[in-house]
Amino acid sequence: MRAYFAVAVSCLAAFFSTVPAHAQQSLTDQVLQGCKTELETHCSGVTPGEGRIVACLYAYEDKLSSRCEYAVYDAAAQLERAISALSYVANECRSDLEKFCSGVAAGQGRLVACIDGHAKELSARCAAARKDTGLAGK
Repeated sequence: MRAYFAVAVSCLAAFFSTVPAHAQQSLTDQVLQGCKTELETHCSGVTPGEGRIVACLYAYEDKLSSRCEYAVYDAAAQLERAISALSYVANECRSDLEKFCSGVAAGQGRLVACIDGHAKELSARCAAARKDTGLAGK
């Protein structure tokens, strides 16, 4: 169980460093609600940011309620699906990214915004991948 929690924590930390704020918020809210008691009891003195809250939950893993564990595991599972979808779209849109977004720095949703701005010009493969994953027009 501890190994899976570590993977979940790693997934959360990696996701939060690469995904736009609006996508992070719902997962953050899910963990904050599911782990409210634990956060108030064990992590109230922790300064948010740079994965410190998630690290605190990891440090108190043996004291987490099943509700909190589920919130963290479910968030990690959603992140895995999101990362898989993003990887698929990035692969299918590689040439479009090079063509339209080569000067755009990665991170904080900038590449997604760039591709969205060129939605009508995208290759069929890229457009289909975006549609298949639900990432078109978000």
